[in-house]
Amino acid sequence: MNPAPTPAPLVARVVPDLTGLDKQFDYLVPASLRDRIAVGSLVRVPLHGRRIGGWVVALGPPDEAMPVERLVEIAKFSSVGPSAAMLELARWAAMRWGAHRLRPFLVAASPPAMVVAVVVGGRSAVWAPCPHLHSVVVLDEHDESLQEERTPTWHARDVAIERAARAGAACVLVSPIPTATALRWAGDRVVEPSVSDAVAGWPFIDIFDRTDEEPWKRSLVSSALIRHLRDAGQRVVCVINTAGRARLLACRSCRALQRCARCDAAVSQSDDGRLLCRRCATIRPLVCQQCGSSAMAVVKPGVTRLREELEAAAGRPVVSVTGDTAELPIGDLYVGTEAVLHRVRGVDVVAFLDFDAELFAPRYRAAEQAMALLVRAGRLVGPRRGGGRVLVQTFAPQHEVLQAALFADPRRVAISELARRRLLGLPPFRALAAVEGAAAEEFVTATGLEYATTAKGALVRADTWEALGQALADTPRPKGSRLRVEVDPPRQ
Repeated sequence: MNPAPTPAPLVARVVPDLTGLDKQFDYLVPASLRDRIAVGSLVRVPLHGRRIGGWVVALGPPDEAMPVERLVEIAKFSSVGPSAAMLELARWAAMRWGAHRLRPFLVAASPPAMVVAVVVGGRSAVWAPCPHLHSVVVLDEHDESLQEERTPTWHARDVAIERAARAGAACVLVSPIPTATALRWAGDRVVEPSVSDAVAGWPFIDIFDRTDEEPWKRSLVSSALIRHLRDAGQRVVCVINTAGRARLLACRSCRALQRCARCDAAVSQSDDGRLLCRRCATIRPLVCQQCGSSAMAVVKPGVTRLREELEAAAGRPVVSVTGDTAELPIGDLYVGTEAVLHRVRGVDVVAFLDFDAELFAPRYRAAEQAMALLVRAGRLVGPRRGGGRVLVQTFAPQHEVLQAALFADPRRVAISELARRRLLGLPPFRALAAVEGAAAEEFVTATGLEYATTAKGALVRADTWEALGQALADTPRPKGSRLRVEVDPPRQ
């Protein structure tokens, strides 16, 4: 009897589960594991003198350039991992967000337990194993937390859309204020609530017009706010964002806030004395658009000073809250950055003391992000049937964001945003990425794509996400550089 033929060697390509290691390595599959290991399997492999976990991303015959005798064997089969379909989705995402890195997506796609029915969770839930996928629902599609902060900066909404399309499943995006990206994707499939339901769901919006005040002499503690502060039966939260926001310039003659003539963002004064828009890089002379005066005032509010003013006006203690506040003290009056909206419960009034810093921030998503703050505040105080109230102090009461909130009609913002972004060539009509680091300009120049320099690096743009991702992934990084690449940057 002839002995059974020896099976041909089988080689597995493995992505190690090590932060910062983006290489893939070949390992020999031992005969004892041939029936268990498949594409996507979680395994243990030897690497640099120790055993580490990893994912099998390919199986096949040995590479002619690497003799079988030099390959070491996989040490252990750990468990079933992401399916072949999820692996292909991860490859798509790696290219979509401009990186030849599979590990971040495989980590997200490898929860501790296999899911067979319903998945509920944060952004990583979009990667959860779920055989026979029927539908994907993304709640609060506008929420910035759906985008990964670490690179690659993938967005759960976009992964959900792609995954559903590949599986032939339905994809539903839900939001009280759909983003321009979502509306562009949905087209005529947008479903809106009735006017009465929309209005009932919003709190009362009080807009306090400050255009008759002199910006350089004003206090942010207005008479409208003082009435709420002195009501001992109300819990009030005052919000003011200062860190990372543009300095607002106001004309001393006509009191008009200075905005970019091209994209309407706030402008600041550059070192050479001209007015610079940090959103679209437009530069113009130091002259007021309204009256022609060159005398400007800088508006710079501060949380510490505001807490003292609020206490004096209210006659009761005020608690200050920022993102660094560890333990939240108990109180009835709070002031702080938008972090306070995530920390406090049971509030009657939310007051935005300087909302223009949000409306005219030099970011292309500024209008959507300002609208999201109003939604967050509205959920905190509750709908108008319960007396929920949001107070907004502004020099621009006719801004489309405020009018949209006032009339419970978010489409006002969507229409203007889509028109503005189409004109400026911004997402969702073109693809954008921010590259930060000392060698950013050298890197983006090598991509061959159009770019503009920024204070931290450069913005690079392409006609499609695929073209942008391919260029970013294929362009070698300058030697010794430590670049951060944000595809579809949330704060640019």
